[in-house]
Amino acid sequence: MPAFAAAGDVPLRQRPLIVTDVDEVVLEFLTPFMAFLEAREHALLPRSFRLAGNIIDRRGGEAVSEATAETLLEAFFAVQDQWQTPAARAVETLAELSEEADIIFLTAMPPRHAPVRRALLDVLGLSYPLLASEEPKGPLVKHLHGERRLPLVFIDDILHNLHSVQAHAPSSLLINLMANAEFRALAPPPPAGIHVAADWAEAAKLIRSHWGATTPG
Repeated sequence: MPAFAAAGDVPLRQRPLIVTDVDEVVLEFLTPFMAFLEAREHALLPRSFRLAGNIIDRRGGEAVSEATAETLLEAFFAVQDQWQTPAARAVETLAELSEEADIIFLTAMPPRHAPVRRALLDVLGLSYPLLASEEPKGPLVKHLHGERRLPLVFIDDILHNLHSVQAHAPSSLLINLMANAEFRALAPPPPAGIHVAADWAEAAKLIRSHWGATTPG
């Protein structure tokens, strides 16, 4: 199903909307992926803010090819429910925010892995609508929110996704949040207009402040 068609199936109420990425934001990704690689005699080294070139084969010490890295990532997503856990305070904070806003998960992964992710999120008590897409996130977020004059929040760990939403839904509050502190330290600083949250508690403060400034009285 095309991502826009799936997005059109998500009903929204007349209240703020939070669209959030999943990996490294709602669910731990890098830490469990590192453990997954270790179990397969590979390692992910925190040398730069990327996967390509940083995954090594421990048996020879060489970085694996981009094709091998993609194969390992594909294998991880197939069994993600055995490895991934919630980011700190993600479950509790989203539950609190859901009392005031609609929440949608927009995850940048092949849609074929969405059923496993859906089941994992449900087990964890994160039963918010899920869209899995490899398309740019900006047009999707714009399509989801439509022309509603209500606050919109977008949360992601990757800057180009935040840039995409900034370009297509410029009124949204943009939050850069990343669970793994080691790799977060390697990330480029975000430009003006993108807020950095160290954790979900700080993200919640930014969100509620934005609602107070933008919700019609």
